[in-house]
Amino acid sequence: MTDVADALALLKRGAHEILLEEELEKKLASGRKLRIKAGFDPTAPDLHLGHSVLLTKMRQFQDMGHEVIFLIGDFTGRIGDPTGKNVTRKPLTEEEVKANARTYREQVFKVLDPDKTIVAFNADWMGKLSAADMIELAAQSTVARMLERDDFEKRYKANQSISIHEFLYPLVQGYDSVALEADVELGGTDQKFNLLMGREIQKHFGQEPQVVITMPLLEGLDGVQKMSKSLGNYVGLDEAPGTMFNKLVSMPDSLMWRYFELLSLKSNEELEALKRDVEAGANPRDIKMALARELIGRYHGEDAAANAHRSAGNQLAEGELPEDLPEVTVDFDGEQAPIAAVLNRANLTNNSAQAKDMLGNGRVKVDGEVVAKDHMLDTGRSYVIQAGKKRYARVILS
Repeated sequence: MTDVADALALLKRGAHEILLEEELEKKLASGRKLRIKAGFDPTAPDLHLGHSVLLTKMRQFQDMGHEVIFLIGDFTGRIGDPTGKNVTRKPLTEEEVKANARTYREQVFKVLDPDKTIVAFNADWMGKLSAADMIELAAQSTVARMLERDDFEKRYKANQSISIHEFLYPLVQGYDSVALEADVELGGTDQKFNLLMGREIQKHFGQEPQVVITMPLLEGLDGVQKMSKSLGNYVGLDEAPGTMFNKLVSMPDSLMWRYFELLSLKSNEELEALKRDVEAGANPRDIKMALARELIGRYHGEDAAANAHRSAGNQLAEGELPEDLPEVTVDFDGEQAPIAAVLNRANLTNNSAQAKDMLGNGRVKVDGEVVAKDHMLDTGRSYVIQAGKKRYARVILS
């Protein structure tokens, strides 16, 4: 893509903020290959789609011909990122960092082109800084400036401890941009303070300041809270194709364009064409299936994507399920509904007693996973539910 306006429009898609947009436009217009940086502390090796938002934006830059740097924070990981934390984080051991870093590399290349990606480790330069160098770096900010950070400010006002080494984290992240001569740095909205610190540190060392692009935190499948394994509203990058298919096709229609904007590598023109199809009467489920196949193809290959609906069915029954599951809408008051009541109202069981019996025997699955009798379902979304071997439906809770 050579047209600056088109490139800028694609890079802005889904972004929360660009600081400063005019600087990015100028850098794109220069015609030179830009250096795009995003840092990841290897603190949790099991990635989900929420983690891939930054990777998708990096891939867009990559497809435009720019140089992408996937920075593994093996040094900063030992400090522990204080962002969003109300207590000092326990630093990782060197062994934990190395193990998690290996898993990161295996999974990120399902999004990024490995032949066009520089993998860097910030211990390579941070480990060489002298005590005098660290003092110079620490002098680039003040305690008052650090306390402007929302998490630090809250902890300070609540008389909760803040360790000195935590103040070093944004400074070290900023110095990473100096070491890598970054033109652009990507990060989540919760990283804004750290990303802007990189601009200041670069200015001190005589470099042109980087453009900062913040990306939003991806909502989970419930459409409310951010995607999280602990909340159960996630799609894991290493989950089976059938599981991914079920989860993505079952998400609320209101989420699908958000997921397309943040996770799809389709062009803006292709997305607009899909939206026109829906406006003309296309079934939103077909659009979600297109997204599911794109993402499954990325993480598991095209053959898995083409057959994902079959493997999704096999997770729910011993025999193959039809691609078009019967749909049932069930009305409930409140934000949650008990699974036993849902089974009964959706006619997936004959009565309440049978529902409780099947739940007690582990014969009920929701989106491919066995659920207990006290399981609650959020209203306002749909689920693929199976009771026994032959009763199944896509249940919409309204």
